[in-house]
Amino acid sequence: MASLPSTESLILKLHKIAAIKFGNFKLKSGIFSPIYIDLCLIVSYPSFLSQISQTLIATAPSFTCYNLICSVPYTALSIATCISTCHDLPMLMRRKEVKDYGSAKKNGKIAEETEGIVLKFLEENRKVAAPPIVSTNVKKDRVKGLSFEERANVSKNPTGKRFFEVMMQKQSNLCVAADVGTAKELLDIAENVGLEICLLKTHVDILPDFTPDFGSKLRSGIFHILDWADIVNCHIISGPRIVDGLKLKGLPRGMGLLFLAEMSSAGNFAKGDYIAATVKITEEHSDFVIDFISVNPASWPGAPVNPAFIQATPGVQLVTGGDALGQQYNTPNSVIYDRGSDIIIVGRGIIKVANLAEVVREYHCQGWGAYLAKCSNSN
Repeated sequence: MASLPSTESLILKLHKIAAIKFGNFKLKSGIFSPIYIDLCLIVSYPSFLSQISQTLIATAPSFTCYNLICSVPYTALSIATCISTCHDLPMLMRRKEVKDYGSAKKNGKIAEETEGIVLKFLEENRKVAAPPIVSTNVKKDRVKGLSFEERANVSKNPTGKRFFEVMMQKQSNLCVAADVGTAKELLDIAENVGLEICLLKTHVDILPDFTPDFGSKLRSGIFHILDWADIVNCHIISGPRIVDGLKLKGLPRGMGLLFLAEMSSAGNFAKGDYIAATVKITEEHSDFVIDFISVNPASWPGAPVNPAFIQATPGVQLVTGGDALGQQYNTPNSVIYDRGSDIIIVGRGIIKVANLAEVVREYHCQGWGAYLAKCSNSN
C-alpha cells in the first residue's frame, strides 16, 4: 500500500481545488468565519478523496475495534463509502431528513436482537441513558395536541388556568421578549403589540429608568416583582429549594413559575439529566409551576409531559438560521407542530423591525395556525 500523504500536502491540495475559501462566511452554528473549507468539492477528485479517506482512518488508534462505519450527511458520506469499500466494513447511512416515500415510516425495521445489543451497549458504557422500549409511533403521538381549553381544566395553578384562557380568548400563542434598554421602550412595545400577544417577557433588572409605578402602567428587592408580574422564572442550578422560596411568596398571590428547561443557544448545557431533573421538580410542584422554557419538548424522555404544563420556546423567527452569538432560530411551525411546543417567544424578530405592526401580526398568525394544525392532528 502506498505511503499516506502528509497533512501539509492534503491542505495544499485542498487549496489547489479551491476548497479552502477566504472571506466572510456564515457557519451552520450562526457564527461568521473568515475561512471556509468546502469539502463537498472532493467528490470530483476520486484519487484525492481516497487519500483523505485513508488518512482519516489511519488516525484511529491501532487498538480501536469497530465493526461498522457511519457518517453524517452529506459530505462525509463519500468519505465513509471509501473507507467502507477499502476496508470491507459495513456502512450505516444516517439520513438528514425523513423520507416521505418508499418504506418510510414503516414499523419493525429494527430487529429485536439488534435493539438488545444497542441497549446493552448503552447501559454498560453509561455514555447515554438507555431509553425504555417505546412504540415506533412515538414521534407522531408527541405532536398530537389537546386544545388549550381542555388543558385549562387540568391546570392546578390559577395563573396557569388563566394563561390558557387568555390564549383562547385572544387566539394567540405569541410571546414577545422585550429585552430593551429602558422601561419607556418596554412600555411602548407593550402598547404596540398588546393586542397580538398572550405574554410579555422582560428582564426588569436591566432597565435603568425603572420606577415603582412601572408595573401599574402594565396593569409594581427594589423591583417589587411580586406586586405586578403574573409569572416569574428560574432554573434549577441552585437545587429544588429555590422553588420552595418562590412558592412561599408567590403562590398565595396566585403567581405561576416558569422553569428554564432548555436553551436555544448553541453549545448550552441544559440537556439530558438537567431536563429530567427539571421535569421531576415540576411534577412535585404542579400547583405552582405552570410553564417550561423549552426547545424541543417532543424529544424529552417520556414525552409528552403533563398537559397542564405549558411549553414556551425562544429562538423563533420566520426563517430558520442563526446569528453570530450562537443563537439558533426555528420557524413557528417547526416549534409548535414538529417540536411539540405551545408558545413561540420572539425577541429581535419583532422589537428590532421598522414595520412592527405588520411583523407581529405575521408571527401571531403563523404561531396560532401551527397550534390549530397540531390540534387537528389529534383527531
